[in-house]
Parts: sequence; structure tokens; C-alpha cells
Amino acid sequence: MRILIDISHPAHVHFFRNAISIWQNHGHTVRIVARDKDITCDLLQRFQIPHKVLSKARTGVLGWTWEMIVHTARLIPLVLTFRPHVMLQIGGIFVGPVGLLARRPAWAFTDTENATLSNFIAFRFAHKVFTPRCYNLDHGSKHIRYSGFHELAYLHPRGFAPDPSVLAPFGLKSGDPFFIVRFVGWQSAHDVGETGFSLANKIKLVSELARCGRVFVSSEAPLPPTLEPYASPVPVDRIHHFIAHATLVVGESATMASEAAVLGTPAIFVSPTGRGYTDVQERRYGLVFNFKDTEQAKALETVKELIATAYPKDHWQRKRRQLLKDSIDVTGWLVKTVEYFGEIHDAEASASWALAWNRAEERKVD
Repeated sequence: MRILIDISHPAHVHFFRNAISIWQNHGHTVRIVARDKDITCDLLQRFQIPHKVLSKARTGVLGWTWEMIVHTARLIPLVLTFRPHVMLQIGGIFVGPVGLLARRPAWAFTDTENATLSNFIAFRFAHKVFTPRCYNLDHGSKHIRYSGFHELAYLHPRGFAPDPSVLAPFGLKSGDPFFIVRFVGWQSAHDVGETGFSLANKIKLVSELARCGRVFVSSEAPLPPTLEPYASPVPVDRIHHFIAHATLVVGESATMASEAAVLGTPAIFVSPTGRGYTDVQERRYGLVFNFKDTEQAKALETVKELIATAYPKDHWQRKRRQLLKDSIDVTGWLVKTVEYFGEIHDAEASASWALAWNRAEERKVD
């Protein structure tokens, strides 16, 4: 079976990397194309995943439109030559239109409701749209939901075990208080017009955390001089081990908040627009605390409360165990769904099978 995967964001490397390895071990040919955004190519190299870069991420509507043209123009001849049985992408913005032109099935995966423009374009062309069950929108008959979160494709305990030895080079050991802060660059297409923490509140946040333990700040945008001493030196391919052992994760990244939740670390997420998955992780499991950008003062107060309360790690791990009990192994589901489609070459039957397999997995954990 020939599988083409288009990677357009660092988090998408993690979503697909375990499945890529399994498919290759099963004898399938997997080709990876990528968009040069942030640390995407660095991650692909660190995980030794061969890939071809088709475009470089650009900002603004004009920049994004030009990138769309360039990326699509380079993808079309590759698809016509490789002739994949199926094309996969989170968002589907590139593979959807190309799939229609090349008459190749394109599957889009998403968990981001506010990516309005890219979802509108991609889902019009995609053969199937796959989302977590907590996703708040409905995309009709082509829409298939699964019981889980994107982050469980790479952080499910069947495929990931936190390694405490990564802490030692930074003078930490398991149980020591430390905090991870994540600021985003607000340059993605779905971020237009949005902002997060103000500069003053970024400084307040880090200062408050620094009173209680080490602080590691990860930022897509350059940090102001005041916060540069806190810039995270953690290797990008080891960050999830740090998240698993952290006392608290705070920031503007929905993905990192969800990563913390599925690992049993509390997270505070600040953003103008929420996500269905972080809402569920707050409402049902109490692992994420969501705040609008207009509620920054309230978010800072919650930071203080959580630090002062000093819940033991097992308090959060109990919540995580319930989350895992309610979820499927996303990589296992993804691998089997794609392989089943490869056997029958029928998108409708494969989607029906994916839904049935998801329900069978749900019954196992009930």
C-alpha cells in the first residue's frame, strides 16, 4: 500500500510518527512531504523520518495564499508520480484539493474548530474528515468521530512512558517542583486577529512561578530580555517527558494543554477561542483550566491557587486514568483504518469499519 502524509505543523509529526513506523514495518510504502514551520523539519530529522519540504510557512493572508499555491503546485506532480492509495493530513488544506485533481482519496484529520477558512477549503474536497468525539462542529456524512484526543496518538501509555532520567541534566529529579510555560506566535491562519497574554502578564506569570520552582519558557515569538533567562533548553524531542513530570503547564497552546492533560499534569490554557477537546478535559476530567484572553487576571489567580493547594501528583493521575479509560488507542485505530481501506479501496466501507472499530474499543473500556 502507498500512503502519502503531508506534515504542516510540529504537532502533526507526533500525531503520525508512530503510525508511520508501524505501516513501514507492515511493508507499506510511506512518503512524507512537509511544510517548513517552526521546528517541524527539526522534529522529522530527530525522529529520522525522511521527508521532502514543499513550502515554507508564511504569515498573513497574502503570504498564506502564496504558500498554498506553491505547496499545491509542488505536490501535484509528486502525487501523480507516486499514486498513493490514500493521502493523509491534519487539516487537509493541501491534500484535499490535490486529491480531487489527481483522483486520489484524501483524508483530513482535525480537532480545531476555529480554523474556519482552512476547514472550509479542505473539507469541501476531502473524502473523509476524522475528528475526536469532543469536536464541536458537524461536517455531514463524510465526518467520522473517534473517542480520544489527537495527543493520544503519541502519548497513550501503550506507546509512551515518561522517562525521569531526562530531568537530571537540568538539576531536577522526579517530584521536584517545576513549571512549563508556552507562548505562541499567533501567526497561524486560524490565529488572525487573536492574542494571548499581554507582555506585563507574561512577566507576572513567570515571576509568580519562579518563586516556587524552576520555570521553562517555550515561545514561538522572541522573548523580551526580562524573560530570556527562562528560555527552555529542553530538546524538542524530549519535551513530553518534561510535561509528564511538571507541576503545572501554563500557556497559549491548546495542543500543549491537551498533552499535559493526557499525561496527568494540570494545565492552564489562555486563548480568545477555546477548543472542544480542552473544554471536555476541563468539564469531564478537571485537568485543564480554560480562560479567555480577557480573563488573564483570573488565570493568574488560578495559577496561585493551584500552587498554594499543592495537590499531589496522584491527584491528577487519578483524573488521567479516567480519561484513558474513556479513550481509545488513537494510533492503533489510525493504523487499522488506513490498512483496511488499502485492502478494500472503498472509502465508505473503510469509514464504516473505522466507526465500528471505535465502538468496539469503547466497549472494552466501559
